[in-house]
Amino acid sequence: MDLKQKTIIITGASSGIGATLAQKAGQRGAKVVLAARTESKLDVLAKTMSDSGSKALAVVTDITDPSQCRDLVRQTVETFGGVDILILNAGVSMWAAFEEIEDVSFFKDLMDVNYMGAVYCVQSALPHLKKNRGLIAQMSTAQALMGFPHHAGYAASKHALQGFLTSLEIEMQESVRFLHIYLGWIRDTNLRRNAFSLQGQPMGEQKRSHNSESIGLEVCTDAILEAIAVGKRKIYLPAKLGFIPFLNAVYPSFLQRRVSKAVQTQT
Repeated sequence: MDLKQKTIIITGASSGIGATLAQKAGQRGAKVVLAARTESKLDVLAKTMSDSGSKALAVVTDITDPSQCRDLVRQTVETFGGVDILILNAGVSMWAAFEEIEDVSFFKDLMDVNYMGAVYCVQSALPHLKKNRGLIAQMSTAQALMGFPHHAGYAASKHALQGFLTSLEIEMQESVRFLHIYLGWIRDTNLRRNAFSLQGQPMGEQKRSHNSESIGLEVCTDAILEAIAVGKRKIYLPAKLGFIPFLNAVYPSFLQRRVSKAVQTQT
């Protein structure tokens, strides 16, 4: 897919992967719709992109509100005439051992953002995506493929999204295309800073640091845009994540030990 003149909605576009993808897509000639909750960050990004010659529209959106998702799509269609690509990037994580959590109510927030927020966006954009034989790209994770220690609620929400999108992919019978992006740990994003802690609050400065196995933001976003351009259905970053489905089916105990060790090294 040539991104030139394609209209792309990116959720969670105010920082990190979303913001970087938006800028790079704009440089490739795409018309980019920036969706996130923080108006000030969206406005700065939209101005930066416009000043560099890109077409950008900022739409303040809380994806947990279905009416705001409908308005996001409405403004996109009114401004650019349609929707070609929906990138489901918005998300929130956690880092806490389940048995140590006293109040698990923040698990609902994980589901509202990571699962229902994506469902609302897809429902609103789907008619326009079908019209253009468009693409839905989900920013997924290794936690959507198996259980992860200290990420029980996050993994559950990503499993739910995985089930929803793979089911929808079958229903669409190629009238809409799908790209499943399975990410490991990515540096230079706010995902860990904003992740829920044991107390159900953002970790902030308590966030875990990344080790040498993490991937840089530039490498990550370049790989995603290349996957869109060549029409891939799945990508794994890093590539070794692609072994998870096989190992989980054949050597689950081995895989669980490796994952537990990997989580422990993220200090």
